[in-house]
Amino acid sequence: MKIGKYSFGIGDRFGHQGEAQLRAIVRAAAAGIDVVPVWNKSNREHSYIHSKPEDTRIEADAAVRTLAYNGNYFVDADHINLSNVQGFLVASDFFTLDVASKIGSASSEAQITAFVASCKKYSGTLNIPGIAHVINVSDQHIISIANKFLAAIAEAGKIYNFIKEQKGADSFVTEVSMDEVESPQTPVEMFFILKMIAEQGIPVQTIAPKFTGRFNKGVDYVGDVAQFSREFEEDVLVIDYAVKEFGLPDNLKLSIHSGSDKFSIYPVIARVIKKYDKGIHVKTAGTTWLEEVIGLALAGGQALELAKQFYKSALDRQEELCAPYADVIDIKQDQLPSASEVDQWDSKKFANTLRHIPGHPDYNPNFRQLIHVGYKIAAESGTVYTGLLEKHHDLVGSCVEENLFDRHLKRLFELGV
Repeated sequence: MKIGKYSFGIGDRFGHQGEAQLRAIVRAAAAGIDVVPVWNKSNREHSYIHSKPEDTRIEADAAVRTLAYNGNYFVDADHINLSNVQGFLVASDFFTLDVASKIGSASSEAQITAFVASCKKYSGTLNIPGIAHVINVSDQHIISIANKFLAAIAEAGKIYNFIKEQKGADSFVTEVSMDEVESPQTPVEMFFILKMIAEQGIPVQTIAPKFTGRFNKGVDYVGDVAQFSREFEEDVLVIDYAVKEFGLPDNLKLSIHSGSDKFSIYPVIARVIKKYDKGIHVKTAGTTWLEEVIGLALAGGQALELAKQFYKSALDRQEELCAPYADVIDIKQDQLPSASEVDQWDSKKFANTLRHIPGHPDYNPNFRQLIHVGYKIAAESGTVYTGLLEKHHDLVGSCVEENLFDRHLKRLFELGV
């Protein structure tokens, strides 16, 4: 089973926007770019919403039937490990093996020694086609990389083999994820990580490293765009070389996690993948939930009041809500509006403050990030929230579709931009 060249992770925490999301994918196809939709939802999100992986499959299949969509699509078991993969086996055909927590775990001296010995031909000057500068790699550097990553990739091998035994080798797509960590992986580290992956026999089709800079949830990239550009291009070249050198799948591509709203680096990604004719996978996750809140705010009345209540509750519960996302949010407390201030807002003011329109005078990324992590509050409201989603189905769906197509797909793939 192979994923297409371009793919987009379209997380939908409450499972109501499958059709709206797929309409955006269909519009991209009509504009000349085939993008494979991947409905992704993590175990944490399922636990907060009290949903099951099968619900995501049901949503995806229903959207495909309704729109008579005939392209490929997948359901991603997002950020899974050995402790929770079992529940995703039936419904999912894309598995994101999250081994970030194992980075830095100890490997035996024998394992380290064996890996270093297997890398002898790459010690000294490492020549990656397309990378002009000299890359010097010492044995000590390789030992350091092995100490940092060998155990994590061995864990990925265990997860992959477990899934393979249960589902069969050619019935799913495999991604390896190492993004939710503090330190980025360099292109040189990526090269040796890919060697480890090959030695584990994992037919990885997408890999999600931690890049330089901050990839905060639902807001733009924070960092040196020029540095990201160099790093991203070198990663693409490293993957191309590693595929040939280690026999990895020829469609292996980079995956950008927390990739929603990274508008300042979309032109970089577009330029590089076009230059080398490479694929890309981008995960958007919680932005659909944000567009639901925007849609309810625009609906006014009870729906607007509920959106305001979500924010006020999130203010009171910041520590609890932010803790699981500490590595991927950065909220400036002095720039959060007070509950009393938000109480005075009309529909337009609330929506414009939450909606990510770069340069808009009302847009507040701190407000947006706090609501982003506050979906647990909506889940606790039960049918009050989902009932309003159904009542305002068309308005909410139009917000979701517009966000995905106009602000993401058009920018990333330069569709009329």
